Formats: sequence, C-alpha cells, structure tokens
Amino acid sequence: MTPHLIRYTIKPEHTAPNDELLGAVFAELEAVRPVGLRYAAFKLNDGVSYVHFVWMDAQHEHRPAAQLASLRAFHAGIRERCDHAPVRTELSEIGAFGLFEAA
Repeated sequence: MTPHLIRYTIKPEHTAPNDELLGAVFAELEAVRPVGLRYAAFKLNDGVSYVHFVWMDAQHEHRPAAQLASLRAFHAGIRERCDHAPVRTELSEIGAFGLFEAA
C-alpha cells in the first residue's frame, strides 16, 4: 500500500459544508466498501485545517474511490472552499502499530 497525506485549509465560512461533504463520502464508503482502499480524514483544532490519509493497494490502481459520486461532489468545489489548496504528499512508512484498529 502506498500511503498519501493530503492537507488543506478551508475558508471559515465553508467548514460546515466541507464537513457535510466529507460525511457523505464516508457514508458512501461504508455502503460501497471499495476493496483496496483505506481512508481517514481529520479536522485540526484550529477548525479550518484538514488532513486526510489515503492508502491504496497497488493491485487496485484503478482508484476505487474515484467511482464514488460523493467524492466527485467533494472534489467539485474544493478549490473555492479553500484558503490553501490541497497538497498531496506520498509517504514512506517507517513503521506503524495498531493504526486505526480497535483497542
């Protein structure tokens, strides 16, 4: 799996719509459950900064998330909602323990 970090900052007046769009993405992910994808999104304490973590299996390079209507809707207006546009960075894992597993 190749992990990516995506970070961006939303204009304050667009945080609620951004959160709603992300909620729709996660609802559709739960319904569709695309194989080979792990995804998490977080809002930082400042209330306007977001980070997303995306892991995709190399064998599923067709990008299963791109098939989601909710994700297309989220991407459609992202630049207008942002103060700082999304920056995607590929990560090189050194190690992980129990990441997102139930304790």
